[in-house]
Amino acid sequence: MMTEFMGEFMGTMTLILLGGGVNAATSLEKSYAKGSGWIVVTAGWAFAVACGIFVAKALGGSGALNPVGPISNIVLGKETLAANLVQVAAEFSGAFVGAVLVWLQYLPHWKETKDADTKRGVFCTAPAIPNTSANFLSEVIGTFALVLVASAIGKAIEGTLQAPLIGMVVWAVGMSLGGSTGYAINPARDFAPRLAHALLPIEGKGSSNWSYAWIPIMGPITGAILASFVFQYLSK
Repeated sequence: MMTEFMGEFMGTMTLILLGGGVNAATSLEKSYAKGSGWIVVTAGWAFAVACGIFVAKALGGSGALNPVGPISNIVLGKETLAANLVQVAAEFSGAFVGAVLVWLQYLPHWKETKDADTKRGVFCTAPAIPNTSANFLSEVIGTFALVLVASAIGKAIEGTLQAPLIGMVVWAVGMSLGGSTGYAINPARDFAPRLAHALLPIEGKGSSNWSYAWIPIMGPITGAILASFVFQYLSK
């Protein structure tokens, strides 16, 4: 079980290091990549997912990198409760460490960046237009699409091709559906870096916007469970 934990921990850490890293690179002042735009951000996160899956699986993890997978397994009665909870713990803790590494990587740039929202945006998501019901629905739909297509890939294709193809799905979701909320589609990806933002000594960082934080947790969980039920029913 420790091997599974470390694999998933390292994979999720890699995901956030590279994904949060592209957020930082494209938004923080005096970064060479500042202003590169949404295509670079979505591509960076897609590649981060593929890299994280490879690392996780190579080290004995499942490569889920996302608590919605094991949470859906719990609801559907798949695998043991303990195994699923180990994955969830590994993903949240790995995401936190990955966020700390992003902070260290761009250490001189935080002081140069004056806008507090920009700093927070490196770590966690926020809606383009604040609207509780619409923002929640966006996260549900985005995660539904992710889990539905990822489930289809898992059933249709075995082996190393799964990682880049799931990265492709994340890229598609980001480009098509991510413009409304920043597409958390992963509770660990949002909550753990948001916690890191709250705890780290970042000058002028402002609020961590905890009033919004439940949406990128509950929205993805809801979307994933719905997609899992739909896929399981239709693929029988």
